Amino acid sequence: MTHRQLFFQHIAQTTDFPLALEIVRAEGVYLFGLNGETYLDLISGIGVSNVGHRHPAVLVAVQAQLDKYMHLMVYGEYVQGPQAELAHALVATLEGAKTTYGPINNVYFTNSGTEAVEGAMKVAKRFTGRTELIACHNAYHGSTQGALSLSGDENFKRNYRPLLPDIRHIHHGDWDDLAMITTRTAAVIMEVIQGEAGVRVPDAAYLHAVRERCTATGTLLIFDEIQTGFGRTGSFWAFQGIDPDGAAIVPDILLSAKGMGGGMPIGAFMAPEPLMAVIKNNPMLGHITTFGGHPVSCAASLATLQTIQNERLFADAERKGQLIRSLLVHPLIREIRGKGLMLAAEFDSFEVLKPIIDRSILPHSNVPGLSIGWSDQSGESTPGESTLGIITDWFLFCNNSMRIAPPLTITDDEIRLACQVILSSIDSLDTRLAAA
Repeated sequence: MTHRQLFFQHIAQTTDFPLALEIVRAEGVYLFGLNGETYLDLISGIGVSNVGHRHPAVLVAVQAQLDKYMHLMVYGEYVQGPQAELAHALVATLEGAKTTYGPINNVYFTNSGTEAVEGAMKVAKRFTGRTELIACHNAYHGSTQGALSLSGDENFKRNYRPLLPDIRHIHHGDWDDLAMITTRTAAVIMEVIQGEAGVRVPDAAYLHAVRERCTATGTLLIFDEIQTGFGRTGSFWAFQGIDPDGAAIVPDILLSAKGMGGGMPIGAFMAPEPLMAVIKNNPMLGHITTFGGHPVSCAASLATLQTIQNERLFADAERKGQLIRSLLVHPLIREIRGKGLMLAAEFDSFEVLKPIIDRSILPHSNVPGLSIGWSDQSGESTPGESTLGIITDWFLFCNNSMRIAPPLTITDDEIRLACQVILSSIDSLDTRLAAA
């Protein structure tokens, strides 16, 4: 049986219409298909491949760790070099980020973003002794039962109720809703820039007000930087650059995952030591994971972090984002929102957008300036036909907007190629869409 047949026969599906692209190799911003198709990944595997696919530094780090050891023991029992070095490097990115409870200097590694959310929820409840949690409408924090409880879209939750009690929701950017944060509230969990809502960037003054309200009520502020972290928005962490003219808006607990691993699975929640200390006793082992902080993933993450810093990839994200904005100009594009290389191009409706996404992914020939080879199953590089498909997507809670979040390593020429294909796709469908 072919891989495609096995995929549909044995892999649990999450929709009735998966993309079902069969990729045999990936490199940089490109994915290569079984029959020589070339795709430019304009969404980084949904915010994961910030340094591109198979970055050489990440591959070297992974191989070096494989030559030493893999899994040894459940998290937190053995001193493991990759964990310690990565934690030290993460804390260094937060130098000067002071909270009421001290600097963010403790890291707990998980396997994913949703697990980081779960750990942060437990820490907040234990530390404050409170039960109420506040999240935002149209927020997405993961799919486990606890993280799903925080989700701001009822469509994703209703068939899984009952979920966690004592969850309330506010509107991201709505000042009046801040009165809902009270001395009953254990924590407010918030994306600095809302992702699945369609990349909604708040006013810095609003986030300052959230921080002040949380401090006044003894409520912990949790920033979910699972999509925004590791350089995507033009600073290493989005909270560091959301108010370039003022003081950083520092959370009490910070969450990361996705782009953190350079393609390997890893997440983390980070907080001052007094907050993290609550999981050490009453009971001991208050939060446990077997594979969290896997040494190979930690090695890959450290290489990713160092690459983003050494190559200053975050520093160029805003300029590249502006280049995309300047090129993607079309009457059907209503606006482009975002910051850095985290963008959303809005169309009138899903019915307008979906055919454009589908057309973009199909191989385009005669793309000016395109000359890309592909690699077959043996890994040998061969000259491919000069065709290119662009992988884009929409957002869970904003299906009329196109997700644009390429690897930070994307070049100006690759941006131009991607925009040419998208505009060509829009033009090829424009007459039919207008008629509809």
